[in-house]
Amino acid sequence: MKNRWLIALSAIGIHICIGSVYAWSVLTKPIMAQMGFSLQETTWTFSIAILFLGLSASFLGTFVEKNGPRISGLTATAFFGIGMFGTALALHLQSLILLYICYGVIGGIGLGIGYITPVSTLVKYFPKRRGFATGLAIMGFGFASLIAGPIMQILVSNFGLVTNFIILGCAYILIMGASSLYLAPPPKEFVEKYLPTTVKTSNSMIEIKQYSVAEATRDWKFYALWWIFFTNITCGIGLLAVASPMAQEVVHMSPIAAASMVGVIGLINGFGRIAWSSVSDYIGRRNTYILFFLIEIFAFYALANTTEAFFFQLLVLIIVSCYGGGFSCMPAYLSDLFGTKQLSAIHGRILTAWGMAGIAGPLLLSFIRETTQSYALCLYVFAFLFIISFIIAIILKIKTTKKEKLISSKTIA
Repeated sequence: MKNRWLIALSAIGIHICIGSVYAWSVLTKPIMAQMGFSLQETTWTFSIAILFLGLSASFLGTFVEKNGPRISGLTATAFFGIGMFGTALALHLQSLILLYICYGVIGGIGLGIGYITPVSTLVKYFPKRRGFATGLAIMGFGFASLIAGPIMQILVSNFGLVTNFIILGCAYILIMGASSLYLAPPPKEFVEKYLPTTVKTSNSMIEIKQYSVAEATRDWKFYALWWIFFTNITCGIGLLAVASPMAQEVVHMSPIAAASMVGVIGLINGFGRIAWSSVSDYIGRRNTYILFFLIEIFAFYALANTTEAFFFQLLVLIIVSCYGGGFSCMPAYLSDLFGTKQLSAIHGRILTAWGMAGIAGPLLLSFIRETTQSYALCLYVFAFLFIISFIIAIILKIKTTKKEKLISSKTIA
């Protein structure tokens, strides 16, 4: 069997590369200045990439399960690399449509396949710490902007936009290709011996049903998790989109201080993913999401009424940690409810929520901000959405716990 820590490192390698999409804002002003595109036109490139991340993860999840992590990883490498080189060509030709196609569509497909490829594999190598395992990989996605942002700034300053994407494309192909070649599922005997097929209740051990993707998407629990995921991303990504200008307008932070806060946000986003997913191994995914939403209800409400810079930053960082944790805990939650047989495909279906939230969050916030000339109402709306998700998370916990007890009692009888 391959070294599971090198498997984890390979997963992180893929996610650090594709996670560079979160550093897109670094390139926004240079692209606008050099190409003459508007802010809205340039920002749509990022939104299209996130949309196709969700769509490709959804429709190609079965491809990942069928062909295994190595072929899937190399496919993601090809799409993402071509997307980078195509983006360089689009900027050279000053073609907005080609930019949307290359970075948004082709690169977005690479994002989606690359995001789900290592997750189910890593879960199988860490059967007793599935939350920690998924947190390791997805942590890389959260940290990526901290690495990619400064590198992009240096490359653009010294070599220009076009060369920036050519260099990044070469680097991503090397790192993602090498990582993909090492990925492999654990031996069948290891899976049969260590991967949990049962869950312990107060009275006995009950079997975890291994759902197919078709069975999972016909189950109400899937749609409850979809809404939970969608809400967490919509509100989180909406806040991230305006964190810096909001800090300057609401609590009068200087541009330098606001930029520093954004850097810390990247750290907390990454650390929150591994920290919360590790916590979920001990308190359970159901309790973790209930705790997420309870924290975020009060945090968003308090943020709407805060005028002091320290508390503003503290609340934003708390929200961001829960936002990142929501990503990393979801694959393990799915494996708890639906098993690991087709985890990549089921996880891919859930990621459609990310694609939709990537558009809904910034649009909702900007609409309310422009209509009311205030951020407060939008923060109240986000708090209300989390109240709904909090109720759904409690119902999900109660219903699934009752089902476990019912199956357990039948087993005992």
